[in-house]
Amino acid sequence: MSFQAYLDNVETQTGLTPRQFIALAKEQGFDETTKSTVVLNWLKETYGLGHGHAQAMVHVILKGPKISSTHVGKGGAHGDKSDELWLDGKDSNPNP
Repeated sequence: MSFQAYLDNVETQTGLTPRQFIALAKEQGFDETTKSTVVLNWLKETYGLGHGHAQAMVHVILKGPKISSTHVGKGGAHGDKSDELWLDGKDSNPNP
């Protein structure tokens, strides 16, 4: 599954876009200095996310939308179209 697909699936499951999760995390006092385990547990307990989906959200919340270019432009299950994740909702993504 691509990184973007993880985020899209989280949105389908929760009804919240990645950008909304970032705002909710800030309300909780989370920022780039917060330990990832704290955010991971919050996402699992509060939103019922599985480990992989929560990990994807942790990356976005703590590190932003930029990802490694390792799988960018490559086919297959893990390929992403860009090294910049779309955070404003899967239905508005200009590069689905």
